[in-house]
Amino acid sequence: MPTVGELTAPYANFMLGPRSGAGVCESCFNFTSGYARCYACTRNQTWLDAVLPISYSVAHEQLHHALAGYKRLTGEVARRLRIELAAVLWRFLAEHEACLAHAAAAARFELVTTVPSGDRARDQRHPLRFVAGLVGPVGQRGERLLRRSSTGAGGRSFDAAKFEPLRALANESVLLIDDTWTTGASAQSAAAALKAAGAGPVAAVVIGRHVNREWHENDRRLHALSRPFAWETCALCARDG
Repeated sequence: MPTVGELTAPYANFMLGPRSGAGVCESCFNFTSGYARCYACTRNQTWLDAVLPISYSVAHEQLHHALAGYKRLTGEVARRLRIELAAVLWRFLAEHEACLAHAAAAARFELVTTVPSGDRARDQRHPLRFVAGLVGPVGQRGERLLRRSSTGAGGRSFDAAKFEPLRALANESVLLIDDTWTTGASAQSAAAALKAAGAGPVAAVVIGRHVNREWHENDRRLHALSRPFAWETCALCARDG
C-alpha cells in the first residue's frame, strides 16, 4: 500500500499554494484587481470564520481534472483519484489544521464534516464524504452534520436554507471540508446552517480554489507563485509569518 507521501508526491508538481498580498482576496485568496475582497466574497454573506485553500485549481489543468474526475468518473480511475485526494487532505491537515483553527479563533476543531452536494439526489452518495473518511487526522471527529434541504437556492447562490442540520450543536467548533471553492456560496451556506444549529467557530479547508488563467493578470500571478508546492507552508502561516 503506498504511503501518504508517495500518493501526494505527484501533486506537488502541479499544485500552487495561495499566498496573501496586494490584489489577493483576504477571505478566499482569489486574485482581485487591487481590492481587499473579491466580488463573490463581497456579494455573499460571510459565515465562515476562516477559509484555507490548499492549492489554486486552475481551470482545465491537472488539479481541476482530478477534482472533477473523482466525482464524475467510475471504476478504478475514480477510486485512485479519491485515495490520492484523501492523501492530499491527510498530509495538509496534519501540517496545517492548527493554522486554520488559530485563524478561526478556536483552540481546536471538535467536529469535522463535509459540505453537502448542492444536488439533493446526489447528496446521499457524495464521494467527498468517502474521501474525508479516509483522512487520518480527522479521526473520530468526522460526522455528517448537514444534508441538502428541499428548499433554498441551487447552483452557486448563497442561501442559508440550502442545507439543514441533522442535529443540534452545543457551541462546538467545526471544520468544514470541501473539494472546490468557486464562489464560496455552498461553503458559506453550510456554515450558516451549522451556526443556526448552535455551532461555535466554523472554518473551511478547500482542496482547490478555482481560478481561470486567462482572467486579467492571473497567468502572470500564477507563474509568480513559488514552485514546487511546499507542504510545510500554507496560505495562513505564510501570511502570519
